[in-house]
Amino acid sequence: MTENAQPRVTEPRVIEPRVIEQRGLYFDELEEDVTYAHRPGRTVTETDNVLFTTLTMNTQALHLDAAWSATQPFGQRLMNSMFTLSTMVGQSVTQLTQGTIIAQLGLTDVSFPHPLYHGDTLYTETVVTSKRPSSSRPGQGVVTMQHTGRNQDGTVVALATRACLMWTRTAHLEAQRGTIST
Repeated sequence: MTENAQPRVTEPRVIEPRVIEQRGLYFDELEEDVTYAHRPGRTVTETDNVLFTTLTMNTQALHLDAAWSATQPFGQRLMNSMFTLSTMVGQSVTQLTQGTIIAQLGLTDVSFPHPLYHGDTLYTETVVTSKRPSSSRPGQGVVTMQHTGRNQDGTVVALATRACLMWTRTAHLEAQRGTIST
């Protein structure tokens, strides 16, 4: 080092941490005829049932009146079937549609072959039964899913077919950057 030379000071290198965002799957990542198991399950409670039932103004005694329900064929109160349906669809969101869905298009073939009771645990699985690119919306596709809800014993308590409009990865990234119109 010469007499007039100053030692070279280097700035510390700032490393940006990687960010991994939780999201669902894009249209192009979803596979047909694959079972997506959504975990954890959800143990349902009397409080869930009473709150959901009263919040939605459903006065059905099968959900609210323990004494009367005890005289009915199942011998106890039943979980509100709309709560069961909502929870079943909700359990699929994180794994399949979080941030990748554009719109829910409809629910069909909804059935409740066995009651769900207070204290049961609901487990949901989804099979993508079909998918096709949208004919009118480039970069988007229609996905049909079959949701199956089972209790802790494996008994099917709910079934529903759901159609969704989903983003492709490329189109969604372009839309976020503002390079395409949606």
